[in-house]
Amino acid sequence: MKLTKIQLPLQTFSLIVGFMVWVMNSSLMTYIKQDISLSSGQLSWVTAIPVILGSVLRVPIGYWTNRFGARRIFLISLLFLILPVYYLSLADSFADLLIAGLFLGIGGAIFSVGVTSLPKYYPKDRHGFVNGIYGAGNIGTALTSFGAPILANQFGWEATVRLFLIPLIILAALNFLLGDKHESKVKTALKEQIIDVYREEKLWFLSLFYFITFGSFVAFTVYLPNFLVTQFRLSEVDAGLRTAGFITICTLFRPLGGWLGDKFNPFKVLIIVFSGLTFSGILLSFSPTIALYTVGVLTVALCSGIGNGTVFKLVPLYFSKQGGIVNGIVAAMGGLGGFFPPLILTMVNQLTGHYAIGFMALSEFALASLIIVIWMFYSDKLRLADNIVESTGQGVMVTDTKGVIQKVNPAFTAVTGFKKEEAVGKTPRLLRSGKHDNSFYKAMWDELEKNGYWQGEIWNKRKNGEEYREWLTISAVNSDAGEVMYYAAIFSDVSQKT
Repeated sequence: MKLTKIQLPLQTFSLIVGFMVWVMNSSLMTYIKQDISLSSGQLSWVTAIPVILGSVLRVPIGYWTNRFGARRIFLISLLFLILPVYYLSLADSFADLLIAGLFLGIGGAIFSVGVTSLPKYYPKDRHGFVNGIYGAGNIGTALTSFGAPILANQFGWEATVRLFLIPLIILAALNFLLGDKHESKVKTALKEQIIDVYREEKLWFLSLFYFITFGSFVAFTVYLPNFLVTQFRLSEVDAGLRTAGFITICTLFRPLGGWLGDKFNPFKVLIIVFSGLTFSGILLSFSPTIALYTVGVLTVALCSGIGNGTVFKLVPLYFSKQGGIVNGIVAAMGGLGGFFPPLILTMVNQLTGHYAIGFMALSEFALASLIIVIWMFYSDKLRLADNIVESTGQGVMVTDTKGVIQKVNPAFTAVTGFKKEEAVGKTPRLLRSGKHDNSFYKAMWDELEKNGYWQGEIWNKRKNGEEYREWLTISAVNSDAGEVMYYAAIFSDVSQKT
C-alpha cells in the first residue's frame, strides 16, 4: 500500500487522539473539583484555558506543516503532549490545572496539520469531503466526554488521565513509521505569506464563519458537562453522555458539510447553517426547559457540524498557494470562538442570574454572518459574470435602458479601437458607420422590444475611421420582476470573411 493512500486515516486518527487530550479538563472537571477547590470563575478559566494555545498555535502549525510536512509535526506534537497529560495527573492546585491545561491546547492546535497537508493528495473537487472526513476527528472530544467520566468512576480521575498516555504513544509511533516523508513542501517565508493574505477580505470573512461554527462546537463541548450538572441537576455520567451526543452529531455532519460544499454552492449551504444558528441562539436565550434546551443544542450541533465542513471547502478554493497560513488563521479563529463563550456565559450568569444575554450573542453573531454570506454569494455571481465577459473572444458591450454604455470587454477594444474609458458613458452612436438609415435602427429596436433580442449583420466604424462588417446579437437582460435592466450586445468582426 502506498503511504499516500493511508495519510487520510492516519492523520484523522492522530487528530482524534489530539482532541481526546484537548478536552480532558472539562470532561473530568466534576471529579477534579471534588479534590481541588475552585471558584466558579476559576472553574471557567480551567475549562477554557486549553483553547488558548489550541487556537494561537494553529497559525504557526499550519505554516510548519507546509514547510516540514505532516509526519514531523504530528510526531513532535503527540510526543510533547505526554508531558502536560502526565503533569495533569499530578495536579493538586488551581495553578497546576492552568499550566497543564494550557499545554494540552496543543491537542487542539494540531487540527491545522491535516487541513493543510491532506488537500495535497486529492483533486480540488474532493477537498471539501476530504477535509470533512479529517475534521470528523472531532469525535475524539466525544470519546473523552463520554468515556472519561465512566473511567473516573472506576479508577479515579488521576488514573484516568494517565490512560490517555497510551493512545498518544501509539499514534506517535504510527506517524513515525507510516507518515509520508516525501510530502510536497512549501518554503515561502511566513512573513511573506502573511503579507500576501492579510489584506484579503475573504480571509477575515471565512475566519468569522469558522469563529461561529467551530467556536460553537468547542464552547458547548467544554461548557455542557458542568453546565448540565449545575443547571439541570443531571448526574456526571448523564451530562457526559449528552455532551458526547452533541459532539457525535456535530462530528458526523462535518463530512456531510464538506460533501455539500463540493456538490452545491458552499454559500447556499452556509446560508442555511447561519439561519439555523440564529434560530437556536434565540431559543436558548429564553432559558427553556430541558426538552427545548435539547432542541436548541442539537440544532447548534447540526448546523455547526455542516458549517465546519463547508468553511474548509472554501479555504483551498480561494487560497491554494497560501493554504498553510490561511488554514492556520481560520482554524485559530475557530478555536478562539470556543474560548470566549464559556467565560462570557459565566460572567453573564453571575451578573444577571441567567444565560439569556450570552446565548443571544450567539444569535446576533450568526445573523451578522448570514448577512455577510448572502452578500458574498451575490458578489461571487457578479464576479463570475464579469470574468466570463472579460475572457470571451467576442466583443461585448452592455448598455442601460437609455442606451448609455456601462461596460465593454478587451475584445471590444481589439475590434473597435476604443478603450474602455473612451466608450463607457457614451452611446453606441460612436460606432455608427453612416451606412444604415434611421428606419434600419427603428426596425432593430422594434424587434428587440418585441422578442427580447435582435440578430443580424451591421456595418460599424472603428476609432480610426475604418468601416467594418460585424455579426451582432443584442439581448435584453431582465430583472427577476421581468423588467428590462440592460441590453447586452455581442459581436464579431466578419469583414475579412468571404
